Amino acid sequence: MTRERPPGRGCGDLRRCLLGAALLLGLRLCAELRRAGTGPPAGSTPPGLVSRPPGLHLPPAPGPPRGASRRQVTYVRSGRRAPPGGSGRGTPESGCCAPRGRPRRKGPRWHIDLQPWAGPTQSLDEEAMRFLRYISTTQIACDHMSTDSLVTDSSPAKKPWLVCLDDRFGLAHQMQSKQCRLYSLGLGNEDTHFEVSMANNGCEVHRFDPSVKSAHILEGQHLWYHRLSIDWRDRHPAVAAQKPHSNTRKLGTILNEFGHHKIDVLKADLESAEWKVLENIILENVLEQIGQLVFEIHLHWPGFEVSGSDSSVVRFWYSLLKELELKDFRLFHSYKDLSKPQLFLKRDIFNASSCYTLSWVNTRWK
Repeated sequence: MTRERPPGRGCGDLRRCLLGAALLLGLRLCAELRRAGTGPPAGSTPPGLVSRPPGLHLPPAPGPPRGASRRQVTYVRSGRRAPPGGSGRGTPESGCCAPRGRPRRKGPRWHIDLQPWAGPTQSLDEEAMRFLRYISTTQIACDHMSTDSLVTDSSPAKKPWLVCLDDRFGLAHQMQSKQCRLYSLGLGNEDTHFEVSMANNGCEVHRFDPSVKSAHILEGQHLWYHRLSIDWRDRHPAVAAQKPHSNTRKLGTILNEFGHHKIDVLKADLESAEWKVLENIILENVLEQIGQLVFEIHLHWPGFEVSGSDSSVVRFWYSLLKELELKDFRLFHSYKDLSKPQLFLKRDIFNASSCYTLSWVNTRWK
């Protein structure tokens, strides 16, 4: 006799199987969705690497990675290196690493700003006339350019080396209080009357000349001789390593080595190296540390490492002197040396001398 299956039992088993399968499928789908929401999508960054925005098509990821990336770009573009610990001391590159909380000193420039051409034709005549007129015209009056102690009987009535002793510029007071400092840059010039006179009148005088026999010589109480040559560039590191006692320095380097922060008077007779030295002083902001300039300039040729057409050379000279004016230096004395050949860029033109002595005063000097 055949047994009959209880009604509805087979259908119940089927329903339970289907519900179990649906539950498992749902759990697996939830797990897949959860993994897809937290991990990288398929085909993206390999395991072990942090994913980054693929470019400008997606918004950048928030948080520290964005800030770090921005700081890297600023570092590369500025070329400045932060000092260890933020101290700003030691010997960092020029113009960088000022301590936080203090105003950053203006960094060095790479070239001066050339003045516009004197005329539309850019000719030598136009440039030379503008330049010669500029160096022959004083910009400020100085009532006291010498004292009885600075003049000797054998001196000419109009001496080439003159400083301004007006009270408003402070040099006379510095000399009286024995707080004056003078740097004299020369190349084998044996005439030291000006330096001796300034030393006798209370100035601490440092004369730099590579022809001096000893490294440092003290003559009297205030006159130093140093076997050093002022250049417009420092020694190459490789040369410096081979010759640690090389006698060529930039003026800014010597100031740092000597621990001098100010020069009341800078006198220079550098035999045509004055243009590049003056350019270096301007570009590295050493002018701010100088009270008065007394420079002998030479015009019979362009000068060391100055090149170009004659008109462009004179434009460069003029631009350098205009930079002094922009730094609040004013010409108070001009001396045309008629004892020297009357040559201007190797030619007897414009009734010009090959040598002039010019004196400027820093009107902001304190």
